Amino acid sequence: MKKLSWLNQVVFFLNIVLTVLTFLAYVLPFLAPKLFPILSVLTLLMPLFFILNGLFFIYWAFQLKKQVLLSGFVLLLGITFITKFYKYSKVELPETEGDFTVMSYNVRLFNLFNWIPNPKVTHNIRTFINDKNPDILCIQEYSKSAKVDLRVYKYKFILMLGKQIKTGQAIFSKFPIVDSGNIEFPNSNNNAVYADIKKGKDTIRVYNIHLQSIKITPDVDEINQDLNEINQQKSTQIFHRISRAFKAQQVQAALIKNHKKQCHFPILICGDMNNSAFSFVYRNIKGTLNDTFEEAGEGFGTTYNFKYYPARIDYIFSDKNIKVKSFSTFPEFKNSDHFPIMTRLELEY
Repeated sequence: MKKLSWLNQVVFFLNIVLTVLTFLAYVLPFLAPKLFPILSVLTLLMPLFFILNGLFFIYWAFQLKKQVLLSGFVLLLGITFITKFYKYSKVELPETEGDFTVMSYNVRLFNLFNWIPNPKVTHNIRTFINDKNPDILCIQEYSKSAKVDLRVYKYKFILMLGKQIKTGQAIFSKFPIVDSGNIEFPNSNNNAVYADIKKGKDTIRVYNIHLQSIKITPDVDEINQDLNEINQQKSTQIFHRISRAFKAQQVQAALIKNHKKQCHFPILICGDMNNSAFSFVYRNIKGTLNDTFEEAGEGFGTTYNFKYYPARIDYIFSDKNIKVKSFSTFPEFKNSDHFPIMTRLELEY
């Protein structure tokens, strides 16, 4: 191998820096955010790290340089993470009589304050839900003020919180709800609700969760403008704000984890986690449950309308004895800052 040129020396140095950051991101899902709150931000960048490592791999492979081994090793080590980022093939199992569908959707108060300049947003959301016709529907950031008619659902549990602006979590079901309740999050306007749903002879516990927001705008152009205008102190404040949100999410995740331990029914968890699939929070809430996107999804599974970046922060987790038969995201349906997700399931006996 020839000695590296000065350009390749610079590129290799950047490659090494990226390798260190990627290894840190690999370890962070196993470390509580309270221990390393600032570093936890790296988990949000894991998809970018995969892409950059892939580009370095191609760069060195094209030149037949031994440095290709570094990026190759990093990608090989993270192979178990890749399916959380991108799925190559979609699963679509045949429908059977026992199938049921579940949708999760953060509707952003049904555009109550006209964030999207379209007066038909509420109508569009209602029409979409009626068209997809899920058997169980979990809505985050629900608003009664929008007066959305979902009378097709005979059973529902809605919890509204807030003083000036009422926002809620809602579970709608075509099957009877035999019990319901909520999990209070300390010092937060976010919360989780649950409903025990009777389907035939079986009972399923459905959680609808909405974890602490990290308050990142979906418009990357706006972020770039802000970064050009702010100083280093303001940038540090943003990182601290995100790390505080991650610490709050850790507490919230622990409450959900402990609550579901007391449940003896098959479990479904739906909702907006406001965190990536590479995070400590994701790992703790998911536990041994299936991520329905990993089981049957395709592509990036993007659920948040963040320009140029495939952010997946909304999830449906299912019990091991519930077969995942299909999974869909709807990135073309831009009537909130989130996209709806939907899965078709079957209880296995």
